[in-house]
Amino acid sequence: MFRKIVFFISVSIFLGLYSYARDIDVYFTPSYKAEGAIEDLIDNANKTIDIAMYTFTSRYLAQHLIDAENRGVKIRVLLDRKSNDPKENKYTKYLYLKKNGINIRFAAAHTYKRWKRSGIMHNKFAIFDNKIVETGSLNWTASAFVVNDENVLVIRRQDIANVYEGKFEALWEKAKEK
Repeated sequence: MFRKIVFFISVSIFLGLYSYARDIDVYFTPSYKAEGAIEDLIDNANKTIDIAMYTFTSRYLAQHLIDAENRGVKIRVLLDRKSNDPKENKYTKYLYLKKNGINIRFAAAHTYKRWKRSGIMHNKFAIFDNKIVETGSLNWTASAFVVNDENVLVIRRQDIANVYEGKFEALWEKAKEK
């Protein structure tokens, strides 16, 4: 009886881990595979896309977001203020997205008295239809896919998406509209 229980637990653990592995795709750059995966996520979203990104300069991904917005997907983009200021970053797609109807806010800076400076919004994640998360070290920039060594995880688990969505909502509420 003990052996049957140990066998059952071992098989359950193995199948559980295998199930998680099927729910996560991993990409490394430089490679267009990561960009293609993000493009597919945008193009296949039906209801919502929420993005928290430090900097956003990819016109290619911006155009896919605009296309999604035009087909009725509700899109919210949260950016770091300084890294997307057109005076500081001439390649930012902030104005392009805004001009095309994308709802954008800038993260509220946190002031840390101990260091006498403000922090940055350094997140890099997107939530698709509240069930898929794209995250990792990659900003949605033109150079991230062809020059940088970055990593991208695509997690297809609603429980994980819910955690990210909770963080996004908290950041969104504190953010300033621009």
